[in-house]
Amino acid sequence: MNRRIFLLSVAGATAGCMKQSPRLNVYNWSDYVAPDTISNFEKEFGVQVRYGTYESTQEMLAKVMSGNSGWDVVFPSEEFIPPMIAMDLLAPLDHARLANLNVLDPFFLHPPWDAELRYSIPYMHGTTGIVYQRGISPEPDSWAALWDTRLRGKITMLDDGGEVFAACLKRIGASANSNDPEQLRRAAREAADQKPLLRAYLNAEVRDQLVAGDIAAAQAWAVTAGQAMAAKATLAYALPSEGFVRYADTMAILRESRRMELAHQFINYLLRPEVGAAIVTTTQTATANAAALLRLPLEVRENAVLYPPANVLARGEWQEAPTPASQRLRDRLWTEIKSS
Repeated sequence: MNRRIFLLSVAGATAGCMKQSPRLNVYNWSDYVAPDTISNFEKEFGVQVRYGTYESTQEMLAKVMSGNSGWDVVFPSEEFIPPMIAMDLLAPLDHARLANLNVLDPFFLHPPWDAELRYSIPYMHGTTGIVYQRGISPEPDSWAALWDTRLRGKITMLDDGGEVFAACLKRIGASANSNDPEQLRRAAREAADQKPLLRAYLNAEVRDQLVAGDIAAAQAWAVTAGQAMAAKATLAYALPSEGFVRYADTMAILRESRRMELAHQFINYLLRPEVGAAIVTTTQTATANAAALLRLPLEVRENAVLYPPANVLARGEWQEAPTPASQRLRDRLWTEIKSS
């Protein structure tokens, strides 16, 4: 064996014996981190992150229900926390590994869906309302605006059965969390009557269509509305007079994860005030991190789209998990609406 071949063989053997960097698998909503959030974590902790995104909690659940999805950290919306706990999908959190928990807003230290934060840590929160083009007359101030026949073909609703039912239930004067079968059927009829007016059911994708002017009014999450308004000054956001839902997206570790230490490190990293502030600055979201919020300019902290005043929030309802029977009825009615 000559020297060159010997050295190449030694180098190959050495490379083969080198330990690969640990890998963490993170499944998050789209547009929920800053451009350098993941790369900075990788550099600091010497890991590789497989980062995937989704557009609804239902999409995420479809992937993780088997208990063998390969994901470690997920970001469920608050109403899905109790059922995910009941289905044994979430791992209990070790607060001793989460030194940055004290940065949370006091409300989010004991939220109604997981009062002791045993399985989830609040990440971002917001409202669901109507984003629209200024100049529409009258300007939308109620859910009824999304049934205006003059806007036929220029209206979208969220591609989320829970959100559509919430709007329809508020429109008929019921709670967004109603489990009453007759109220749910009435809400479904409202949605069916509205469908011919719609361009589509869309989530974050509606942002670009709003900016382009193709959509006149859309049911939207505050984060999507804020991003669209940042790109186009002639857009506005309204929280309907009949009431609306509030949402919180949380950080959680799947029970199937075999990387508990690294998963906790990632959540604790996202809780750092400087990391949270950078994410909010980039993504136009409302953070549950009080220390991060204090690092932001006053105009961000006083942004009424992200942080509505208390008297407006009083009209809002936190979404709750429906009863099993109600969920089955909602699912059936939603399938009928989408397929009609």
